[in-house]
Amino acid sequence: SLKQPVLGICLGMQLLFDESEEGATPLLGVIPARVDAFDAASGLTVPHMGWNRLQPTPGGADHPLLQGVEPGSHVYFVHSYAAPVTADTVASCSYGVDFTALTSRGNFMGAQFHPERSGPVGARILQNFIDL
Repeated sequence: SLKQPVLGICLGMQLLFDESEEGATPLLGVIPARVDAFDAASGLTVPHMGWNRLQPTPGGADHPLLQGVEPGSHVYFVHSYAAPVTADTVASCSYGVDFTALTSRGNFMGAQFHPERSGPVGARILQNFIDL
């Protein structure tokens, strides 16, 4: 019944999904998918830490959170778990695999990256959220 916009950041975004690989933990279940750990055995450095490019999904470029944000803009990540790309994905990134970087379902939105550490791009996304 919550109608106001909600933005989960980093782990807050992960909590919006059904379940986490970590201990098969049930989450809030807003977005139907499971959050899995990056596979360190594949040669990836885990956690994924640093700058990566946001790639809007075909319908994502028109999402209110991305207004005024150029495709391919860099945002800052620190995470060991990631959600798969789903129908609710607004923008994705790639780190060994493609993963959801920005998601939205109804009034619930999530950013896997840290907008507060992502310079002008992150500030724009946060302002876009405030303006909803």
